Amino acid sequence: MQATRTIGVALSALALLGVATLSTASATPDAGDRHGTGAAPLVIGHRGASGYRPEHTLASYELAARLGADYIEPDLVSTKDGVLVARHEPEIGGTTDVAKHPEFAARKATKVLDGVTVTGWWTEDFTLAELKTLRAVERIPDLRQRNTIYNGRYEVPTFQEVIDLSKRLSRELGREIGIYPETKHPTYFRKLGLELEPKLVATLERNGLNRRGAKVFVQSFEVSNLQSLSRKLRVPLVQLTSASGAPYDFIDRGDKRTYADIVSAAGLREVAKYAAGLGPDKNQVIPRDAAGNLGTPTALVKDAHAAGLKVHPYTFRAENNFLPLNFRSSAVPSEYGNLFGELAAYWAAGVDGVFSDNSDIAVASRAETFPRR
Repeated sequence: MQATRTIGVALSALALLGVATLSTASATPDAGDRHGTGAAPLVIGHRGASGYRPEHTLASYELAARLGADYIEPDLVSTKDGVLVARHEPEIGGTTDVAKHPEFAARKATKVLDGVTVTGWWTEDFTLAELKTLRAVERIPDLRQRNTIYNGRYEVPTFQEVIDLSKRLSRELGREIGIYPETKHPTYFRKLGLELEPKLVATLERNGLNRRGAKVFVQSFEVSNLQSLSRKLRVPLVQLTSASGAPYDFIDRGDKRTYADIVSAAGLREVAKYAAGLGPDKNQVIPRDAAGNLGTPTALVKDAHAAGLKVHPYTFRAENNFLPLNFRSSAVPSEYGNLFGELAAYWAAGVDGVFSDNSDIAVASRAETFPRR
């Protein structure tokens, strides 16, 4: 339980110290550097500060920035009228209060999403105006019960609103808050006639962000859309990978390659032809042993660096449920464990940034490991 108390004290201290202190270790991409290198590893606010607010809301993104994150991460899906909005999935039954809206009861539908049958409500069946009548809710209330007090308070934001927020916060905080958008299920949306990529490119262009040195990364679990975007965008691209399975665009066209093939030394050299970074499942960097403890690092970081790729693993969360067994504080899944210890192992493994639901803890851990130069 000591880890829980330590983290609680750290959270309180960070809140009292304020933004100026938290921002001192921030890493900013070098001008014209497609790899987005910096003086220290990056902290990416995963879906915002989703450890403390319902994910993919302006409140969550803002809190992540105020807690010191270098980047905020909106996952992008499309509305019926072709507007990019921030949701983790196109199915929104678990992240909004849509089920409480009788006027939308008939919109509930069963669809096949990347080969998986899912029943719920779908962003592509709502116009932006309709979606704006909904409010966000906590996705995992059993683990983050405190977040549920914010249920019903926040809208589903558009991508443009996220960019506008990042610009406002950059001015207020005196440091540039980057954006790290992910195209979600691009093959799925392309088949619906709601291709994500043209809207993404157009939005970045309109905001003056499609340029070398812009504080933007664009990421995807699929490959072909990143390859296409590499010919249209001047910002760094990041290939996301999973510890199992394969990119859905590979599956869809009968390509037998898997994520394991992509993270091989040869596969990483192919990734480097269109992307500047790799966003692996953290277990691909340091797997857990048979007992569930954090094990020994793989060659992934070394191989990625040899190919010229930066490595930003996901996702670092404070709750015991998400931590290796040897970093848990108790058998209670929702209690905080030793996220500081887990992060230290990944800094030592040489990663170039982390996606975290708890930006403050990641920033504090980074500052301990990489003192301000």
